[in-house]
Amino acid sequence: MNTTAVRTRRAVAALALSLSIPLALPGAAHAAPPSVQAACDVLAPGASAVGQAAVRAACGQIGVWYSWGGGHGATPGATYGYYDGSDPASLHDDERLGFDCSGLARYAYAQATGRDLLNGTADDQFHTSHAAARFTAAQGSAPLLPGDLMFWGSGYVHHVAVYIGAGQMVEAYQSGTRIRVTPVRTGGDYAGAVRIDGSGTVPPPPANGGTTFATWGTDVHTHTSPSVSASVVDTFPGPTQVSVMCQQHAETVTAEGYTNDIWARLSNGSWMTNIYIKGPASLPGVPDCGGTPTPPPTGTSTPVQTWGTGVRTHTEPNVDAPVVDYFPQPTTVNILCQSHAQSVTAEGYTNDAWSRLTDGSWITNIYLQGPAWLPGVPTC
Repeated sequence: MNTTAVRTRRAVAALALSLSIPLALPGAAHAAPPSVQAACDVLAPGASAVGQAAVRAACGQIGVWYSWGGGHGATPGATYGYYDGSDPASLHDDERLGFDCSGLARYAYAQATGRDLLNGTADDQFHTSHAAARFTAAQGSAPLLPGDLMFWGSGYVHHVAVYIGAGQMVEAYQSGTRIRVTPVRTGGDYAGAVRIDGSGTVPPPPANGGTTFATWGTDVHTHTSPSVSASVVDTFPGPTQVSVMCQQHAETVTAEGYTNDIWARLSNGSWMTNIYIKGPASLPGVPDCGGTPTPPPTGTSTPVQTWGTGVRTHTEPNVDAPVVDYFPQPTTVNILCQSHAQSVTAEGYTNDAWSRLTDGSWITNIYLQGPAWLPGVPTC
């Protein structure tokens, strides 16, 4: 293996991740040329705040896999899909963390409103009770505003996309592709469009200078310090809005299938794990609190940053071994040692090095920032 080339590609990958830039890695599939992907934003005036927020939430998923059944978990967000029983391209959807078309629309409006308004199929969404306006197929795209949902199907609606303006839309198209921007299609079985009524659901900017985020989950606690063992300040019985002042690395928490060591300090001084705040592991636009990160576990472990989304750890250094955990976003892991084991090809890289974490699970070094063999980490 050419470790110099791998090191260079990893540096580019890390930079792209830190800047949230869609990245075309060597050998990795991508949905559209970078020039098209860069155009994903609100491209026309007139949309409501909710419509604009929905567009930007959908655009934030550009490059994520289409996955049949993805996005239909207990809460809005990317999930692993499954084989649809007919399309050979769907055979690997159970390995792809992503969205199908209605899962993406559900996520976009949940992010925009803080409420799960569109939990269902594309047909359910077409007939939603949350419609502020409806447009027929004969009207085409002329009356549409960014955020309007476009639908296809004759009798039963089977596909939905988010209109972004200027004759463009963002969609999760089909298995084997990634979420993309594409010109609108108003021919064929185009069924019309729906404008979602999200009035009163966008939280106003907080007066204290913090940033408002929506939470998810039930019976979620806040604490006097960034630790689950600290005294409880509040308990949220269901999703709500919170005002976040800053965030910092602290105690690592595993809950609801996620692991994250980042905590948010709320406007009342209490702390909440970012696991229960809608958004990526590190909240965008939120400053660091300036606290001291929690040191890694005692012993000889080495903290290393991961990259990529939907990264799994296993009971053995083998992708066929049972899954221990998965990381939806980049995070920090503590490594005890590394070993040559099963050779893995992913994201355009091939590597047989695996690292054993402090919980005993294993992760391929492909998803660890650094060279193929980590410097300073002993052999298992």
